[in-house]
Amino acid sequence: LQIEELLKEVTLKETKKKKIDAFLHEINSLLSAIPETPETELTDQAWLPEGVKVPFLQVPFSVKGRFRFLSPAELKVVGSYLLGTCIKPEINVDVAVTMPREIFQDKDNLNQRYHRKRALYLAHIAQHFSKEKLFGSVKFAYMNSNHLKPILLLRPQGSKDEKMVTVRLHACPALGLFKPSRFYPSKNNVRTAWFMEQSTPKEGAPEPPTPHYNNSILCDTVLLSHLHFLSSAAADFPGMKDGLALLKVWLNQRQLSKGLGCFSGFLVSMLVAYLLMKRKIVKMMSGYQVLRSTLQFLATTDLSVMGISLAKDVDASLPVLDDFHQAFEVVFVDPSGLVNLCADMTASKYHQVQFEAKRSMEILDDRTVDGFQVLLMTTKPMLRAFDHVFHLKHVSKLQGTCKKMQLLNELMDRGGNYVAAALPFVVSLLARGLAGRALLVTHSLPQISEWPIDAEPPKHKDVGPLTFGLLFVPEFAASTLEKGPQADHPEALDFRTFWGEKSELRRFQDGSICEAVVWQADTVCQKRLIPEQIVRHLLKLHMDIPESSICYTGALLESVIRTGQEASGTGEEAMVSVVCSYDDLSRKLWNLKGLPLTVTAVQGVHPALRYTDVFPPIPMKPIYSFHTRIRTKHLLLPSEEKPCPAYIAPLKIVCHMEGSGQWPQDKEAIKRIKAAFHLQLAELLQQQHQLVCRPAVTHTDVYKDGYVFRLQVAYHREPLILKEVVTPEGMLKYQDTEESRQLELETLHLPYLTSSLHGLQQQHPVFGSTCRLAKRWVSAQLLSDNISEECVDLLVAFLFLHPAPFTPPSSPQVGFLRFLDLLATFDWKNNPLIVNLNAGLTDADLTEIKNKFVAARSRLPIMFIATPKDQWSSMWTQERPSAQILQRLLVLASESLRALEEQLMDPLNSQDVKMVFRPPLDFYDVLIHLNPNQIPRHLESVDRPLKSFSRGVVKNSTAVKILFPVVDYDPVQCYLQELRVSMALWGGIGGYLPKGELPSGVQVISCLPLQDLVGCPAQPLFSTQDAFSDLALFFYDKHGGEVIAVLWKPLSFQPQPFKVASMKGRMVTTLNNELVCIPNVEAILEDFEVLGEGLVKSIEARTEKWTI
Repeated sequence: LQIEELLKEVTLKETKKKKIDAFLHEINSLLSAIPETPETELTDQAWLPEGVKVPFLQVPFSVKGRFRFLSPAELKVVGSYLLGTCIKPEINVDVAVTMPREIFQDKDNLNQRYHRKRALYLAHIAQHFSKEKLFGSVKFAYMNSNHLKPILLLRPQGSKDEKMVTVRLHACPALGLFKPSRFYPSKNNVRTAWFMEQSTPKEGAPEPPTPHYNNSILCDTVLLSHLHFLSSAAADFPGMKDGLALLKVWLNQRQLSKGLGCFSGFLVSMLVAYLLMKRKIVKMMSGYQVLRSTLQFLATTDLSVMGISLAKDVDASLPVLDDFHQAFEVVFVDPSGLVNLCADMTASKYHQVQFEAKRSMEILDDRTVDGFQVLLMTTKPMLRAFDHVFHLKHVSKLQGTCKKMQLLNELMDRGGNYVAAALPFVVSLLARGLAGRALLVTHSLPQISEWPIDAEPPKHKDVGPLTFGLLFVPEFAASTLEKGPQADHPEALDFRTFWGEKSELRRFQDGSICEAVVWQADTVCQKRLIPEQIVRHLLKLHMDIPESSICYTGALLESVIRTGQEASGTGEEAMVSVVCSYDDLSRKLWNLKGLPLTVTAVQGVHPALRYTDVFPPIPMKPIYSFHTRIRTKHLLLPSEEKPCPAYIAPLKIVCHMEGSGQWPQDKEAIKRIKAAFHLQLAELLQQQHQLVCRPAVTHTDVYKDGYVFRLQVAYHREPLILKEVVTPEGMLKYQDTEESRQLELETLHLPYLTSSLHGLQQQHPVFGSTCRLAKRWVSAQLLSDNISEECVDLLVAFLFLHPAPFTPPSSPQVGFLRFLDLLATFDWKNNPLIVNLNAGLTDADLTEIKNKFVAARSRLPIMFIATPKDQWSSMWTQERPSAQILQRLLVLASESLRALEEQLMDPLNSQDVKMVFRPPLDFYDVLIHLNPNQIPRHLESVDRPLKSFSRGVVKNSTAVKILFPVVDYDPVQCYLQELRVSMALWGGIGGYLPKGELPSGVQVISCLPLQDLVGCPAQPLFSTQDAFSDLALFFYDKHGGEVIAVLWKPLSFQPQPFKVASMKGRMVTTLNNELVCIPNVEAILEDFEVLGEGLVKSIEARTEKWTI
């Protein structure tokens, strides 16, 4: 069904065809009316009027031969239009205009004479057509961006019709004009002396073959025979038409069907005809079967090694496949046995087609994937398909390459096109240098757009930057060693010439002495960029391409997850050391002596323990002089005079205790027992392992290796006991309560998620860094409070577990781009996102989840994520994001993706990729600017602050005897909590507090840690439901943001009837003689300032945005 819908969408309607046919008739009658011209020398082009330039690069200019214009001998429509396999969005109708035999002389096959006559012929037509009212535009273009083959583009008048169709005029020679044997791949038709502009040829120098040049002339002679060949294949075969439409869509989505050496629609039509001839396809097949059989053939056949031919009866005089393989990289010979249809294609491009076909076959055979959506509806731009992408900024540098590699013969063959001449050599050089690291090294197709007829034809350098894509083998991409052959082997010399001075003799552990190249890289993020070092080194060494011409965009985004002034990598090493410290602590907990019950399991919960913490904790030791000390308790507190101390995150760990009959069955009693365990754990860790601990009722904090771990004891039956409810009849029944849900989340689900994702990181080394980029972006958009970290981790896990149509990401940047794309394009309303962790869901489960989801859609969260252990409740997205926030996220994601891809694909502009990490603030109503010295994570901000504050800690992981540092203290978070909560204090005050009469516990915000603050007498008044949250939403970037953005809720400004109870933050006014309440904005803003004294620098109200 989906395929039928797609075909309806891309095929031409009958009414359009009628219009197009009428247009073609008019072109025909106009062509025959074009006047003839007198004969002149080819180089004398004065007869062409001012308004038209010859669409051909005439280098060298002087050439023998004479030209005159005579009316075309005939005009025939060729190509996909007549076969009915033309597909939208671009409808091209190809028309062959046969030039009469009289305008040719007998040596026109030499030195571009034929090509120049062809160009002059088209120029004369263009000049006459440009005066006609019939055409909306008359332009030139290069056929498939090949400089030797200009064509004329005609579009009808009228803005709507002009988009409807493009008629492409191809000039071709009269039948039998040239002897085919002159154009065999081994023959020469361009003389060196002419091309080099020397007066006499060198004595005895043999002329090189010019296969590409020969092929370009032969193509023109077979246009009509190809049409007849294809129409006989398509006769009574409706599936062919549909199959070709699907294959063309498949090629378009992969950017393979346009440019020099592309896999064009014509090529794929000839391939289907070949499979029909070989009985791999039969005329009974449907479009889908044609698609499958063709992809299967492409996946299993390498045309760069074993070419194929459509020629039926083998004439002994015709060239054989080996002759073609000598001259071309990819071979597919047409029915005449003369033309190679893949002449311009590089082997690397064909391998990319082959790779895509293999991947597509895997997807079609995978029942869990919607193959149609993934293969035909998903675009694969280079940036999202390849792990690293780099650009050759100035293709003119390839002229130097041609000199260095001595590619004169190739240049003659390609009419001076140095890009086409050098490209195959560049790609094969890179493929050799990256062998073992890269599955695929590929390049963008050089493309030249059309141009007006009065402009000079585009030069070779006008193809713009060339882009290369690398797809890695994750295990070997980052290896620092390139091991070569043994020193005394003959291949060693070859290895040395290839790697240049980088190659050196090394002795290996097995005693062998080999040539080897060792790349310098200390951190994980530098190792990921070893391919960049290889690319730059090889292109400089062998191709004379300077480093400044290469713009490597593989890892530009990683700068936003770096901390610290020194380039210390992107935190992977820090993450590993946290995990080691945690492993050691869990071993110590297992083996503690003297506990009444043993520890049965220790499970990490904090994101750093699954490698996805945006900025992993760094080992720290407090500097006492920066703090206030409480000697009696061995505690440190933040000092009021000094900047706020560095943020130390407690790394949460759950300790499961064994079950026993001794555990009480009452929830309050269990809490007391747990508190006793916390005290005892602290005591034993201090005695047996000399660790500094600080017990509390709900947890024990342990300072170890410079990190603070927060241990929380769990008892497996506690959630069940919390669910107990006694009915009025005295029956005991179980039902979920908020408390039991929260406890299950913390002690069961979160540890399971953390260990699953920890496992995923072991399989895919860039998973953690991708998560960190994604979370950094969400936080930079000020939305981190509105979407849980676990939710982002799962979205990223989805990209690694279900990457179709791509391969799993092997660089954080490509993972992040796909994350933005997933957010922006996934259909959240109609589909659940199923993340199959540890392959825990069967096909049946997947179907069941989808069906249940559809049935219960209205009751489910707006963003529904299912995992094997959480199939129905989508627990990580239950509360947040709300529909409005999700909508905002989608808009931001698609805008960020667009902006980023534009920047990364445009190497000539500045590459300030941090732009998408700077949130647009004009959307908000009030901005609260904060004082940087009270922002503990100030250094984590996207744009590194110029001035940083000493935060009272030193990096140190060996300290043992210390006073306990201040943990989990972030004044901004405390302030946000206050803002969201403190309205409750204002119930009776009418929303206006004189300064200095704050309820106790509010003013001390800038110097007390949160646990002490919440324990203050005002506690019963706090209740999160009635906060400012009635009136406003608060947004903040927790990674060092300097601004809290406030958005008034739209309903809060509607006047409400006067009630004493609902006077929070409102003032009374009269409206139509009734007393109503409206928000007292001035008072509220003043209170924002009073509450944040010492933290708030200024408040900027965007009054023009709201009216009361």
